Amino acid sequence: MDPALETCRSRTVYDLTNIVVISDTHTDSIDALPSELLEELLHADLFIHAGDFTGKQLVDDLRRLGKLRGVYGNIDGPEVRRELPEIDTIEAGGFRIGVNHPAEGGSPTNIEQRIRRKFQNVQAIVHGHSHRTKNEVKDGVLWFNPGSATGKFPAVKKSYGRLTVDDEIRGEIIDI
Repeated sequence: MDPALETCRSRTVYDLTNIVVISDTHTDSIDALPSELLEELLHADLFIHAGDFTGKQLVDDLRRLGKLRGVYGNIDGPEVRRELPEIDTIEAGGFRIGVNHPAEGGSPTNIEQRIRRKFQNVQAIVHGHSHRTKNEVKDGVLWFNPGSATGKFPAVKKSYGRLTVDDEIRGEIIDI
């Protein structure tokens, strides 16, 4: 891994089964998030935000709800970037989950190639940026993008995701 990309938070091991995943909220207020999603967050073992919060207030509000792990995205300003890493690796139930927005932005057409080289020995990669949902396994790695919980363009719908961890790691996209 490129040492310049090694801005990861120290890894924490979680014993959990229900992880809620959001990205590309593009808001600074928790009030802008759908009520169904907020209810889901309250009952999650952990939630991951894959970047583009847009405002630090949302980071603070989500932290008050429970166990938040997140990375900053290409739209996030200095306040959010001071609070969160660019990339993160989470260990849950014996699985390693890589998280990256990517913060450098760029075209979504080659996003998997750019993100993949940032992680080694992971069983899942969570990302955002495209605002398009993804839940597929490629070369033994679960690629997971929850879309946009607020439906910000170019999303075609509001959505979030859930990772279930037991003897395997599985993703589910939930349309709001």
